[in-house]
Order: sequence, then structure tokens, then C-alpha cells
Amino acid sequence: MNDPIAVLVTTSFKGVFFGYTTDSIRAPSIYLTGCRMAVAWSADVRGIIGLAAAGPTKKCRISQGADGIVHNITAVWLCTPKAIKAWEVAPWSV
Repeated sequence: MNDPIAVLVTTSFKGVFFGYTTDSIRAPSIYLTGCRMAVAWSADVRGIIGLAAAGPTKKCRISQGADGIVHNITAVWLCTPKAIKAWEVAPWSV
């Protein structure tokens, strides 16, 4: 079994998800453990790729984590160590 890698996944439904996977990142669906959804992100993140590069900030809204399958993938980015730490905090701005 491969070690899990941290990824950011976007879907044709405009979903943006972070999680860990050992699945092929070329599949139309991907199984993620510790999956979190970016419900909203702020301008200081600098877009979706910024979520993979630096992660969410305290101005974002990030869901709690759960394991599951994400369907209709449009893109997958590898997350940096800095981004992983920020996603694990799961900020939720009110």
C-alpha cells in the first residue's frame, strides 16, 4: 500500500476539497480520508491554487473532516506542507 498524499481536488460541481489519498489521481473519482470542503475562501488565499500552495486562512470557511469519495474530478493539486498545516486547523470565519 502507498503512503497517503495530501491533495486539493476540484469537481465539475464547483466543489473544492482537501484530503489524503492513496488512489490514482487520474481517476474520475477519488477516495479521500480526512476530507474537508472549502465552503468559502477569502481573497488573501489568492484563488484555488493558493489553497494547495499555502492553505486556507482564518478568513476562510473550512468544514470538519470525514472520509468519503469525491466524484467528477476536474483537477488535483499536491498540497505543500504549509498548506497541510493550515487545512488541519479548519478555520471557520463568522
